[in-house]
Amino acid sequence: MTANASEFDEFLTSFFPTPQATQDTELLRQIGFLPGLKEMLTVRQVHALEHATVWILSGLPDRRIASETGWEDNSNLGGLSTEQGFYLYGQATTADVRRAVNQALSRITQGEWNLAVHPRCGTNLSVGMLLTASIAFGFHLLLPRTPIEQLLGFGFAATTAAQITPELGRFVQQYITTAVPFNLSVREVSIVQDSLGRPAHFVRVEWIDV
Repeated sequence: MTANASEFDEFLTSFFPTPQATQDTELLRQIGFLPGLKEMLTVRQVHALEHATVWILSGLPDRRIASETGWEDNSNLGGLSTEQGFYLYGQATTADVRRAVNQALSRITQGEWNLAVHPRCGTNLSVGMLLTASIAFGFHLLLPRTPIEQLLGFGFAATTAAQITPELGRFVQQYITTAVPFNLSVREVSIVQDSLGRPAHFVRVEWIDV
């Protein structure tokens, strides 16, 4: 991890508290009447469990070690989270998926919170597109409306967004689109087809109050 990334982590830690096992349970007790709140909290936790499972199945779930060794994660594995559980795509046996998801749940809830963040998450793509569009729009307003200047502005916007996206995407994943799955238990792992007819494993979970 670079010095800048460490400084960024320290900055974020000063604003965001350490995850607590009862945080979502307490939130539901206080404002659980809000429509869709439990579903949103569940999907965040499922999303984290999905990422952790992919890391475990890939064989090297420590992103720092992966960076130092030049290792690349298994791009054949991917997932899709829902409030009932997540789909897992790629070549893996049911036994391996079952083992990985249980190991992932144990490790992430015992402090390995980095497993909740994955570089191939669609969140990073969304962040990158939003950044590029926002910066490009700013240059569109500031620069002359000639084609060359506008093209240069878009190129600079794309380059700037590409530099910022990895860390910002990691931040968005860690603090917004995922949450440590303290409230999840694994019910079953089965072979299914998703709504598009693609073969997958489905890891069904259930919510438990802690």
